[in-house]
Amino acid sequence: MTLLAGSASWTDPTLLTPGLFYPTDVHTAEQRLRFYASRFPMVEVDSSFYGLPTPHNAALWAERTPPGFVFDIKAFRAFTGHDIPLSCLPRELRGQVGTQETVQWRDLPSDVRQELWWRMRAALHPLQAAGKLGAVLFQFSPTVRPGAVVETHLEHCVDMMAGATVAFEFRHRSWFEGPQARRTLAMMRELGVVNVVVDAPQGDFDNSVPAVWEATHPELAIVRLHGRNASAWNRSAGASSGRFQYVYSDAELGAMLPGMRRLEEQAGQVHATFNTNYRDQGQVNARRLLTLWYGDASTQLH
Repeated sequence: MTLLAGSASWTDPTLLTPGLFYPTDVHTAEQRLRFYASRFPMVEVDSSFYGLPTPHNAALWAERTPPGFVFDIKAFRAFTGHDIPLSCLPRELRGQVGTQETVQWRDLPSDVRQELWWRMRAALHPLQAAGKLGAVLFQFSPTVRPGAVVETHLEHCVDMMAGATVAFEFRHRSWFEGPQARRTLAMMRELGVVNVVVDAPQGDFDNSVPAVWEATHPELAIVRLHGRNASAWNRSAGASSGRFQYVYSDAELGAMLPGMRRLEEQAGQVHATFNTNYRDQGQVNARRLLTLWYGDASTQLH
């Protein structure tokens, strides 16, 4: 299969309304994942951004999905320039950090940083052993901009994830403006990471980058589709899924197929992840894309 499509998360609260996507007799975490994996070939684990995943949960994910199913795992927020609420850190590490409600990566003691990296790597092992780990996605904060210090940290991220495929999604437009665009792509090729092609609202947003249809990894390309709801893009109130309310039209998806075909030619396999997580919009969008790509969406199942 050259294109794998799915959603970012399969457990958003707005998706769990009985009968919306999951049948009314599907109630448990195990049932939901098994049902989702019967409909799509891949998924992105989004919860790992908010709290470190555990090997136990990763082993359950591997057990509950069929052969060939793929998980892309979002890297923990501490590694990607975001504010770190103390409550997001493992309980046993909080006492080593302080009492403030929010900290930054630079504020963490070096042994805490190393422990966080170790736990992130350990959580990947069950999926790697099962052949179900796609990429580890580092979605950097819009505050992360080009520069020598930042690029040293990017290299460190790749080093810490040695043995896994790493993907970078930048969220400040400066990464792909003017001559910097070529430097950004060259850096990712040198580091051997996947350039995440982003579809998102365009306009006067510093935190929205253009879609750059270039593969930087020899075996994998990733497209993340956030929808085009410009009015909600930077809204801070309410659940995060509300920012990404959007159902793509067939015409909009069809216009992106040539770019995806280009990625397929360059990298072989393409993951298309819909971050339109409000209700079942992610699943609806992924199904439409698979139908456009394959003609019959059922042909992409295991």
